Amino acid sequence: MSKSSRQNTTYKISFIDRFRMAISLHKKNAMTTLLDVFRHPANSLLTILVLAIALALPSAFYVFSSNAKAISSNWSGGVQMALFLKDNVNQQQRADLIQELSFRPEFKEVVLVPKEDAIEEFKQQSGFGNALDYLNENPLPDSIILTPYETHADADSLEQLAQELEQNPMVDIAQLDMAWIQRYQAILEISQKIGTFVSILLAFGVLLIVGNTIRLAILNRREEIQVIKLVGATDAFIRRPFLYSGFWYGLIAALLAALMVNIVLFLLLQPSSTLAELYNSGFSLIGLAPTQTLSLLAIGSALGLFGAWFSVSKHLKDIQPT
Repeated sequence: MSKSSRQNTTYKISFIDRFRMAISLHKKNAMTTLLDVFRHPANSLLTILVLAIALALPSAFYVFSSNAKAISSNWSGGVQMALFLKDNVNQQQRADLIQELSFRPEFKEVVLVPKEDAIEEFKQQSGFGNALDYLNENPLPDSIILTPYETHADADSLEQLAQELEQNPMVDIAQLDMAWIQRYQAILEISQKIGTFVSILLAFGVLLIVGNTIRLAILNRREEIQVIKLVGATDAFIRRPFLYSGFWYGLIAALLAALMVNIVLFLLLQPSSTLAELYNSGFSLIGLAPTQTLSLLAIGSALGLFGAWFSVSKHLKDIQPT
């Protein structure tokens, strides 16, 4: 045998060939694991449903929280301030004060409510009309109703403005009708923090569910993993299909979660529109925007991928060829 024939032949694989091979393996693993999800629906359906519910709950909370914020903004835009004038203010002083307030940039509307109109309105709304007729004089003062622009309708600005106007010698009381809005916003802020905490817990739940599902898949393929490790397969090669499985679980569950949220919003659309009409409001429910839907899909697939990674990293090292 010649010397040249006894020499080993070395083949160099270019970077492009390695890249193409990697893409081909990833494509094959992705398609195979996706088909496995649908090929065994009995095993996959329950896992996907549980993941979808875990993703749908914080998504639904986020949507309803956004709608609650929109309602709060509409209410803030309708906040009014009432200035109750002192009894010794004459007609000319009252007119001068109304003109002064009309020129201020904070208010879009300044309305005078004479004491005569105020007592008539109180009679109609209170139901004590006959009893009020026995009063010798009108106990209600003249008042001025101020409606601020939306840019000046935040709580801090209005409170400072009310304190400033109350210093006017013609004003007895400056009453700001937004305490109930502040309570509503405080409740909304607390619920948002609770929702964030629950969302974090559910995210950990998704990681655990995906991790446990992948753990069972690894145990079912234990002998196969031992064989391919025996012939020289690397951990990265073995890990790849399990990672794709976790990715598909998370992505499909996120799609189903988005569908659940949209179905709930569709069912509530007509009742919410009817309620808004009763209150003469133009409010309508706000659903998941396309960017928010994409974010939900990204979060779901990322949680599935990370859950699978943690599970594979923990259990794969315990399987060695015998």
